[in-house]
Amino acid sequence: MKNAGREAPIADASQALEEQAGQASKTTAPVGRRSRRRFLKRALWTAAAVGAGLGAYSALEASWLRVVKETIETPRVAAPFVGMRIAFLTDLHHGPFTGIEYIERVVARTNALAPDLILLGGDYIHRGPQFIYPCANALGKLKAPLGVYAVLGNHDHWHGGRLTSACLEGNGIVELKNRGVWLRKGGARLRLGGVDDLWTARQDLGAALGDATDDDACLLLSHNPDTVESIDDQRVSLVLSGHTHGGQVVLPVVGAPIVPSQYGQKYLRGLVETEATKVYVSRGLGTVTPPLRFCCPPEINLITLAGAVGPDRAGAKG
Repeated sequence: MKNAGREAPIADASQALEEQAGQASKTTAPVGRRSRRRFLKRALWTAAAVGAGLGAYSALEASWLRVVKETIETPRVAAPFVGMRIAFLTDLHHGPFTGIEYIERVVARTNALAPDLILLGGDYIHRGPQFIYPCANALGKLKAPLGVYAVLGNHDHWHGGRLTSACLEGNGIVELKNRGVWLRKGGARLRLGGVDDLWTARQDLGAALGDATDDDACLLLSHNPDTVESIDDQRVSLVLSGHTHGGQVVLPVVGAPIVPSQYGQKYLRGLVETEATKVYVSRGLGTVTPPLRFCCPPEINLITLAGAVGPDRAGAKG
């Protein structure tokens, strides 16, 4: 009987503790759920704010304009052309995302550089033939002592290749569609050729190089850098291309998720050497959908030709 008397208070105390614990769990569980909800809500708002900030930055970066200066060794270039400065503009993509005011700013900035020669790498418009004439008219104000030359890109052919050609020529810009010209200076010559777009037209490298010999330096305009994969003609000293936009959006560590090339990141940007020649790929100036750039600002390329150091593959000249 004494033991039973002692056990009763213990049982009562144990039951009271269980009730308190149950009551505590009922009151703390909702608090925990509310805390988690608050955390998730804050995380979502933070992610949205960061995303909006990155989007705004990317849209802003797409309107930045910088000049990238490069000096490129050019095999067989004759002495009078050593030091020649070439302004290379490509992928302007005038359209709903790239206004004519931006194109005019590019033209003014290029003219201020006072280059010897201006070369245009194609893709002047985006999303419609109504943008062809205004863009060509603005580009017609480009000025250089040795002239302004151009090739077409895939977007130009998609939205009106013939009209683009006519508008460029009507504004004093010489189109190099599978043909070339001789630039002459100080009694020397330099071949400047161009090929039509790789994706949408026929290319004729032989016609572009014409009567150039193995001793001549030859510059080639090709909108798409993938063209160089099929070039085995040793006369081509340097190719200038665009098309890839440098990836347009370049992520840290990952790189550019989208590159319109069959060779991945190989022709993303900058100078790339192949067995037969070398190609310089510009990041370009405009955008296509989405109208953003990230870690890949638009650029005017100012290229200075330098003589090749040491013997080149065809025998140095000049």
